[in-house]
Amino acid sequence: MNEFIAAADRALLSEHGLDSFEALWTLQLESVDEPNNERGGWSSVSYLKLGDKGYFLKRQSNHLTRSLKAPFGEPTFAREFRNIEHYQALGIPAVTAAYFATRKLLGEKQAILMTHALDGWRDLESYLQEWDSLPKNEQRALIESCAKLLKKLHDKKVLHGCFYPKHIFLKQTGSAFESCLIDLEKTRALHGKRDRLKDIDTLIRRTKKQWLESECRLFLSIYLAESENSPLVTEWFTWIIKRNRVKEQRA
Repeated sequence: MNEFIAAADRALLSEHGLDSFEALWTLQLESVDEPNNERGGWSSVSYLKLGDKGYFLKRQSNHLTRSLKAPFGEPTFAREFRNIEHYQALGIPAVTAAYFATRKLLGEKQAILMTHALDGWRDLESYLQEWDSLPKNEQRALIESCAKLLKKLHDKKVLHGCFYPKHIFLKQTGSAFESCLIDLEKTRALHGKRDRLKDIDTLIRRTKKQWLESECRLFLSIYLAESENSPLVTEWFTWIIKRNRVKEQRA
């Protein structure tokens, strides 16, 4: 069994007797949402507090993804952990891992991925729920932070693949916001403009009830480093609107 324990968390996990797969696997905790029973197995997420540190403890059994490198399937957490390490190596702000390991037991492929909880951060989705009541300067700062985060991601040739508001976390620092990403399972290498537009379109479709055209243009202008009314911003905005309409007609 290959096992990863972050150096900064090893002592704390050991202190609570949670520095092994079996201890974390058998720990009794409430799930934060309904377990995922797709892919022929199950996957669950629980919140764990140790001292003043919060964690999300994610456990799964036979919840597999298949690829050319793993034709018989591997736990989806294995891919997510590799992506967490990849983001960290590239300097892309994202969730970080405290523990990861897989094992085979009685015909089951089991995996644990324990990540640091983003306590003190809020996802964009929660801000969208109160968008109209937010000051204009705060709205702008949120949009700027999201656009800069995606630009950094794409400049590193990485596609998130699931750029939803609930996967973008933000923390206010003065008049600005820090931002980072979670849910990295679908991340892959980015190839060209179509991939760039895919991540942008995913976000714009899920903010259309709150973001007006001017706010979408602001996002694009920061991402593209162009003025809000530039031909390039207009071109990308027009493409996204057309893509949205096509998807709505198919729905």
